Amino acid sequence: MNARTIATLAVAILLGLVAVVLVRNYLGSARPANPAQTALATRPVVVAAQPIERGVALQAPLLKVVNYPADAVPADAFVSISQLTPPASQGRLALRSLAANEPVLAASISGPGGKLNLSTVVSPGMRAISLRSSDVAGVAGFVLPGDRVDILLTRAVGTKDEVTTVTQALAEDVLVLGVDQLSSQETDKPVVARAITVQVTPEQAQKIWLGQAVGAISFSLRHVADDAPLARKAITSQELGFTPRQTIARIVRRPGVYQVKVTRGIDTSGYDVVR
Repeated sequence: MNARTIATLAVAILLGLVAVVLVRNYLGSARPANPAQTALATRPVVVAAQPIERGVALQAPLLKVVNYPADAVPADAFVSISQLTPPASQGRLALRSLAANEPVLAASISGPGGKLNLSTVVSPGMRAISLRSSDVAGVAGFVLPGDRVDILLTRAVGTKDEVTTVTQALAEDVLVLGVDQLSSQETDKPVVARAITVQVTPEQAQKIWLGQAVGAISFSLRHVADDAPLARKAITSQELGFTPRQTIARIVRRPGVYQVKVTRGIDTSGYDVVR
């Protein structure tokens, strides 16, 4: 074997060794030094171990802890069962039905020693008021807890000589909290109620209470995904194309007799008045 062949073989071996070293370095840098560092970060979350009905007291057998991706944990979730199962005198109740494996959130349960009070459902800064209802005003009983409605007021406005009927929106996209004594959002059967409880702002509460005293309140049921503001806040009877009937009196004088002609709408009548 001559020197040229030996040199070529040596160069080939050298290049092969360099390639092996480069590949091993690349694979080593791509492979994590600590596999635990690349594992998905998780956090414990308390969920329902089985279906929990509304009003049931939370107990340890009804709950379990599962690991959630850290970036998917709800803001008001609980991390341990002990947070939800204090001593019996401080028990918590489910404010709504929970499905199996559903996270138990602060908004879904009462506070320590809680009761199924409506006050635990009302959002901070809001008010709950009840309005008189009927089969017509309450959309034939199809307004149920969890629905959203517009609250309308119909009343007469104007002077003694010229009265106009107006329907105006007192509140828009309002959450229905309860129907009569029923507040469960799992209810799906129409109920003709005498009272409907809604959640409104303090200012809206004042307007609605005053509206009940001066006119008739009714509800307009919204589609479940409709939160658009109303294009018109009020409408008058004139906008329906109705012209109030006018009465016009004219006096026609004749010797010894006054003739009075009265026009009501398109009808005219004459009356003779003797002096």
